[in-house]
Amino acid sequence: MAIPKFDELREPALRLLSSSDTMRTKDFIAPLAKHFNLTEEEVNRMYPTGNAHIFYDRMTWVLSYFFMAGLVEKPKRGVYKITPKGRELLKTPDKINEYVHKAVAARETKGKQTKKKGVEPEVYTDLGNQTPQEQLLESYNNIRKNVYSDILTTILSKTPAEFEKLVVTLLQRMGYGGEIKDSGIVTKASNDEGIDGIIKEDILGFGRIHIQAKRYKLDSCIGREDIQKFVGAIASKTNKGVFITTSYFSKGAIDYVKNLHSSTTIVLIDGEKLAEYIYDYGLGMQIEDTLHIKKLDADYWDSMKDDEKS
Repeated sequence: MAIPKFDELREPALRLLSSSDTMRTKDFIAPLAKHFNLTEEEVNRMYPTGNAHIFYDRMTWVLSYFFMAGLVEKPKRGVYKITPKGRELLKTPDKINEYVHKAVAARETKGKQTKKKGVEPEVYTDLGNQTPQEQLLESYNNIRKNVYSDILTTILSKTPAEFEKLVVTLLQRMGYGGEIKDSGIVTKASNDEGIDGIIKEDILGFGRIHIQAKRYKLDSCIGREDIQKFVGAIASKTNKGVFITTSYFSKGAIDYVKNLHSSTTIVLIDGEKLAEYIYDYGLGMQIEDTLHIKKLDADYWDSMKDDEKS
Protein backbone atom coordinates (compact mmCIF):
# COMPACT_ATOMS: atom_id res chain seq x y z
CA MET A 1 0.00 0.00 0.00
CA ALA A 2 1.18 3.53 -0.77
CA ILE A 3 2.08 5.77 2.17
CA PRO A 4 -1.16 7.63 3.07
CA LYS A 5 -1.31 11.36 2.44
CA PHE A 6 -1.48 13.47 5.54
CA ASP A 7 -5.17 14.29 5.05
CA GLU A 8 -5.83 10.53 5.00
CA LEU A 9 -4.04 10.19 8.33
CA ARG A 10 -6.22 12.69 10.20
CA GLU A 11 -9.25 10.60 11.17
CA PRO A 12 -7.36 7.45 12.34
CA ALA A 13 -4.78 9.62 14.13
CA LEU A 14 -7.44 11.61 16.00
CA ARG A 15 -9.29 8.41 16.90
CA LEU A 16 -6.06 6.84 18.19
CA LEU A 17 -5.36 9.90 20.32
CA SER A 18 -8.88 9.78 21.76
CA SER A 19 -8.08 6.40 23.32
CA SER A 20 -5.03 7.72 25.19
CA ASP A 21 -4.38 10.44 27.72
CA THR A 22 -1.42 11.94 25.87
CA MET A 23 0.83 10.84 22.99
CA ARG A 24 4.04 11.93 21.32
CA THR A 25 4.49 11.96 17.54
CA LYS A 26 6.57 8.76 17.60
CA ASP A 27 3.76 6.95 19.47
CA PHE A 28 1.50 7.22 16.41
CA ILE A 29 3.90 5.55 13.96
CA ALA A 30 3.60 1.84 14.82
CA PRO A 31 -0.19 1.66 15.34
CA LEU A 32 -0.95 3.76 12.24
CA ALA A 33 1.53 1.76 10.16
CA LYS A 34 -0.38 -1.36 11.21
CA HIS A 35 -3.71 0.35 10.46
CA PHE A 36 -2.61 1.13 6.90
CA ASN A 37 -0.72 -2.18 6.43
CA LEU A 38 2.53 -0.38 5.71
CA THR A 39 5.74 -2.34 5.27
CA GLU A 40 8.89 -1.51 7.22
CA GLU A 41 10.38 -0.08 4.03
CA GLU A 42 7.40 2.25 3.57
CA VAL A 43 7.55 3.42 7.19
CA ASN A 44 11.27 4.19 6.87
CA ARG A 45 11.16 5.66 3.37
CA MET A 46 12.75 9.10 3.11
CA TYR A 47 12.22 12.07 0.84
CA PRO A 48 14.59 12.21 -2.16
CA THR A 49 16.51 14.93 -0.33
CA GLY A 50 17.23 12.45 2.46
CA ASN A 51 16.33 14.98 5.15
CA ALA A 52 13.23 13.35 6.66
CA HIS A 53 11.13 10.19 6.82
CA ILE A 54 7.98 10.71 4.73
CA PHE A 55 5.52 8.92 7.05
CA TYR A 56 6.86 10.58 10.22
CA ASP A 57 6.87 14.00 8.53
CA ARG A 58 3.25 13.63 7.47
CA MET A 59 2.28 12.58 10.98
CA THR A 60 4.06 15.65 12.35
CA TRP A 61 2.04 17.93 10.09
CA VAL A 62 -1.22 16.14 10.97
CA LEU A 63 -0.67 17.00 14.63
CA SER A 64 0.49 20.52 13.80
CA TYR A 65 -2.72 21.20 11.87
CA PHE A 66 -4.83 19.59 14.61
CA PHE A 67 -3.27 22.04 17.06
CA MET A 68 -3.93 25.00 14.76
CA ALA A 69 -7.55 23.88 14.39
CA GLY A 70 -8.03 23.43 18.15
CA LEU A 71 -8.57 19.66 17.97
CA VAL A 72 -5.59 18.92 20.21
CA GLU A 73 -3.65 20.77 22.87
CA LYS A 74 -0.01 20.50 23.87
CA PRO A 75 0.51 20.12 27.64
CA LYS A 76 4.25 20.00 26.96
CA ARG A 77 6.48 20.37 23.93
CA GLY A 78 5.96 17.39 21.63
CA VAL A 79 3.10 15.98 23.73
CA TYR A 80 -0.47 15.97 22.38
CA LYS A 81 -3.87 15.61 24.07
CA ILE A 82 -7.23 15.58 22.32
CA THR A 83 -9.61 18.47 23.14
CA PRO A 84 -13.40 18.29 23.64
CA LYS A 85 -13.75 19.74 20.13
CA GLY A 86 -11.62 16.90 18.78
CA ARG A 87 -13.78 14.28 20.49
CA GLU A 88 -16.94 15.94 19.24
CA LEU A 89 -15.66 15.94 15.66
CA LEU A 90 -14.95 12.21 15.82
CA LYS A 91 -18.72 11.67 15.84
CA THR A 92 -18.73 12.92 12.22
CA PRO A 93 -15.35 11.71 10.90
CA ASP A 94 -16.19 12.61 7.29
CA LYS A 95 -16.14 16.28 8.33
CA ILE A 96 -12.66 16.28 9.92
CA ASN A 97 -10.72 17.36 6.82
CA GLU A 98 -13.24 20.06 5.94
CA TYR A 99 -13.14 21.40 9.49
CA VAL A 100 -9.33 21.49 9.57
CA HIS A 101 -9.18 23.25 6.19
CA LYS A 102 -11.65 25.93 7.26
CA ALA A 103 -10.09 26.40 10.71
CA VAL A 104 -6.59 26.87 9.29
CA ALA A 105 -7.88 29.21 6.57
CA ALA A 106 -9.73 31.28 9.19
CA ARG A 107 -6.57 31.46 11.29
CA GLU A 108 -4.60 32.70 8.29
CA THR A 109 -7.25 35.33 7.48
CA LYS A 110 -7.19 36.53 11.09
CA GLY A 111 -3.41 36.75 10.91
CA LYS A 112 -3.55 38.94 7.82
CA GLN A 113 -6.02 41.25 9.53
CA THR A 114 -3.72 41.47 12.53
CA LYS A 115 -0.81 42.39 10.26
CA LYS A 116 -2.73 45.41 9.00
CA LYS A 117 -2.78 46.65 12.59
CA GLY A 118 1.00 46.50 12.74
CA VAL A 119 1.40 43.14 14.47
CA GLU A 120 3.26 40.34 12.70
CA PRO A 121 0.93 37.29 12.47
CA GLU A 122 1.49 33.56 12.36
CA VAL A 123 0.68 32.56 8.78
CA TYR A 124 -0.28 28.99 7.85
CA THR A 125 -1.55 27.68 4.54
CA ASP A 126 -3.37 24.38 4.17
CA LEU A 127 -2.18 22.44 1.12
CA GLY A 128 -4.77 19.70 0.72
CA ASN A 129 -3.13 16.28 0.70
CA GLN A 130 0.47 17.57 0.69
CA THR A 131 2.45 18.77 3.68
CA PRO A 132 4.20 22.14 3.34
CA GLN A 133 7.51 20.30 3.04
CA GLU A 134 6.15 18.17 0.20
CA GLN A 135 4.77 21.24 -1.52
CA LEU A 136 8.16 22.92 -1.21
CA LEU A 137 9.90 19.82 -2.58
CA GLU A 138 7.48 19.67 -5.52
CA SER A 139 8.12 23.33 -6.31
CA TYR A 140 11.86 22.72 -6.09
CA ASN A 141 11.61 19.78 -8.50
CA ASN A 142 9.51 21.82 -10.92
CA ILE A 143 12.14 24.56 -10.88
CA ARG A 144 14.86 21.95 -11.54
CA LYS A 145 12.97 20.52 -14.52
CA ASN A 146 12.52 23.98 -15.96
CA VAL A 147 16.28 24.58 -15.64
CA TYR A 148 16.94 21.17 -17.24
CA SER A 149 15.03 22.38 -20.28
CA ASP A 150 17.10 25.57 -20.37
CA ILE A 151 20.32 23.54 -20.14
CA LEU A 152 19.45 21.32 -23.13
CA THR A 153 18.14 24.24 -25.21
CA THR A 154 21.37 26.13 -24.56
CA ILE A 155 23.52 23.10 -25.48
CA LEU A 156 21.67 22.76 -28.80
CA SER A 157 22.54 26.37 -29.60
CA LYS A 158 26.27 25.59 -29.35
CA THR A 159 28.49 23.76 -31.84
CA PRO A 160 29.08 19.98 -31.72
CA ALA A 161 32.73 20.66 -30.84
CA GLU A 162 31.68 22.70 -27.80
CA PHE A 163 29.39 19.87 -26.74
CA GLU A 164 32.30 17.41 -26.87
CA LYS A 165 34.35 19.73 -24.64
CA LEU A 166 31.40 20.07 -22.29
CA VAL A 167 30.90 16.35 -21.71
CA VAL A 168 34.61 15.77 -21.11
CA THR A 169 34.63 18.60 -18.56
CA LEU A 170 31.48 17.20 -16.95
CA LEU A 171 33.01 13.76 -16.42
CA GLN A 172 36.07 15.39 -14.88
CA ARG A 173 33.78 17.45 -12.60
CA MET A 174 32.12 14.18 -11.58
CA GLY A 175 35.49 12.88 -10.39
CA TYR A 176 36.68 10.81 -13.33
CA GLY A 177 40.36 11.39 -13.97
CA GLY A 178 40.92 12.52 -10.39
CA GLU A 179 43.86 14.86 -9.92
CA ILE A 180 45.64 13.66 -13.06
CA LYS A 181 46.93 16.52 -15.16
CA ASP A 182 45.25 16.76 -18.57
CA SER A 183 43.10 13.73 -17.77
CA GLY A 184 40.42 14.81 -20.24
CA ILE A 185 41.07 14.76 -23.97
CA VAL A 186 38.79 15.89 -26.80
CA THR A 187 39.80 13.96 -29.93
CA LYS A 188 40.41 15.63 -33.27
CA ALA A 189 37.34 15.58 -35.47
CA SER A 190 39.28 14.50 -38.57
CA ASN A 191 40.42 11.18 -37.12
CA ASP A 192 38.33 10.34 -34.07
CA GLU A 193 37.16 6.89 -35.28
CA GLY A 194 33.84 7.48 -33.55
CA ILE A 195 35.50 8.54 -30.28
CA ASP A 196 34.83 12.15 -29.25
CA GLY A 197 36.68 12.21 -25.95
CA ILE A 198 38.89 10.22 -23.59
CA ILE A 199 39.29 10.32 -19.81
CA LYS A 200 42.58 8.94 -18.42
CA GLU A 201 41.94 7.19 -15.10
CA ASP A 202 45.58 6.88 -14.06
CA ILE A 203 48.84 8.75 -14.62
CA LEU A 204 50.25 6.26 -17.14
CA GLY A 205 46.97 6.00 -19.01
CA PHE A 206 46.41 2.26 -18.55
CA GLY A 207 42.78 2.88 -17.64
CA ARG A 208 40.76 4.93 -20.10
CA ILE A 209 37.11 5.83 -20.58
CA HIS A 210 36.12 6.54 -24.17
CA ILE A 211 33.28 8.94 -24.87
CA GLN A 212 30.91 9.44 -27.75
CA ALA A 213 28.86 12.65 -27.66
CA LYS A 214 25.86 13.24 -29.89
CA ARG A 215 24.25 16.68 -29.85
CA TYR A 216 20.91 15.70 -31.36
CA LYS A 217 17.49 17.34 -31.28
CA LEU A 218 15.53 16.38 -28.18
CA ASP A 219 13.04 14.25 -30.11
CA SER A 220 15.70 12.26 -32.01
CA CYS A 221 16.06 8.62 -31.04
CA ILE A 222 19.40 6.84 -30.79
CA GLY A 223 18.98 3.19 -31.66
CA ARG A 224 20.82 -0.06 -31.09
CA GLU A 225 22.90 0.29 -34.27
CA ASP A 226 24.53 3.49 -33.01
CA ILE A 227 25.54 1.80 -29.76
CA GLN A 228 26.89 -1.24 -31.60
CA LYS A 229 29.11 1.00 -33.73
CA PHE A 230 30.42 2.69 -30.59
CA VAL A 231 31.19 -0.66 -28.95
CA GLY A 232 33.04 -1.69 -32.11
CA ALA A 233 35.02 1.56 -32.12
CA ILE A 234 36.33 1.06 -28.58
CA ALA A 235 36.74 -2.74 -28.74
CA SER A 236 40.49 -2.67 -29.32
CA LYS A 237 41.13 0.29 -27.01
CA THR A 238 39.25 -0.16 -23.74
CA ASN A 239 36.37 -1.96 -22.07
CA LYS A 240 34.74 1.23 -20.76
CA GLY A 241 32.64 3.67 -22.71
CA VAL A 242 30.12 6.44 -22.12
CA PHE A 243 27.61 7.41 -24.79
CA ILE A 244 26.16 10.84 -24.04
CA THR A 245 23.39 12.56 -25.95
CA THR A 246 20.98 15.45 -25.66
CA SER A 247 18.18 13.21 -27.00
CA TYR A 248 17.10 9.73 -25.86
CA PHE A 249 17.82 6.03 -26.42
CA SER A 250 15.49 3.41 -27.87
CA LYS A 251 14.49 0.39 -25.82
CA GLY A 252 16.57 -1.73 -28.18
CA ALA A 253 19.67 0.35 -27.43
CA ILE A 254 19.10 0.12 -23.68
CA ASP A 255 18.52 -3.64 -23.80
CA TYR A 256 21.64 -4.14 -25.92
CA VAL A 257 23.80 -2.42 -23.30
CA LYS A 258 22.21 -4.44 -20.49
CA ASN A 259 23.08 -7.69 -22.28
CA LEU A 260 26.68 -6.83 -23.19
CA HIS A 261 29.41 -9.24 -22.17
CA SER A 262 30.59 -8.51 -18.63
CA SER A 263 34.07 -7.55 -19.90
CA THR A 264 32.61 -4.47 -21.62
CA THR A 265 30.84 -1.70 -19.72
CA ILE A 266 28.86 0.96 -21.56
CA VAL A 267 27.00 3.73 -19.76
CA LEU A 268 24.20 5.56 -21.56
CA ILE A 269 23.43 9.15 -20.55
CA ASP A 270 20.37 10.66 -22.22
CA GLY A 271 19.37 14.31 -22.32
CA GLU A 272 17.44 14.33 -19.07
CA LYS A 273 20.20 12.60 -17.13
CA LEU A 274 22.82 14.86 -18.77
CA ALA A 275 20.93 17.97 -17.64
CA GLU A 276 20.57 16.49 -14.16
CA TYR A 277 24.33 15.87 -13.88
CA ILE A 278 25.16 19.36 -15.15
CA TYR A 279 22.76 20.82 -12.56
CA ASP A 280 23.91 18.65 -9.64
CA TYR A 281 27.62 19.16 -10.31
CA GLY A 282 27.22 22.89 -10.91
CA LEU A 283 28.82 22.98 -14.36
CA GLY A 284 28.00 26.36 -15.85
CA MET A 285 25.48 26.96 -13.06
CA GLN A 286 25.21 29.57 -10.34
CA ILE A 287 23.18 29.58 -7.14
CA GLU A 288 20.18 31.89 -7.44
CA ASP A 289 18.74 31.52 -3.95
CA THR A 290 19.23 29.56 -0.73
CA LEU A 291 16.53 28.64 1.78
CA HIS A 292 17.30 27.49 5.33
CA ILE A 293 14.51 25.45 6.91
CA LYS A 294 15.02 25.05 10.65
CA LYS A 295 13.42 22.99 13.40
CA LEU A 296 13.72 22.90 17.16
CA ASP A 297 16.87 21.29 18.55
CA ALA A 298 15.28 18.65 20.81
CA ASP A 299 18.45 18.13 22.88
CA TYR A 300 18.70 21.86 23.63
CA TRP A 301 15.09 22.29 24.75
CA ASP A 302 14.85 18.97 26.58
CA SER A 303 17.82 19.98 28.72
CA MET A 304 15.65 22.71 30.28
CA LYS A 305 13.44 21.91 33.27
CA ASP A 306 9.73 21.59 32.54
CA ASP A 307 7.23 23.70 34.46
CA GLU A 308 5.19 21.05 36.26
CA LYS A 309 2.36 23.55 36.74
CA SER A 310 1.79 23.97 33.00
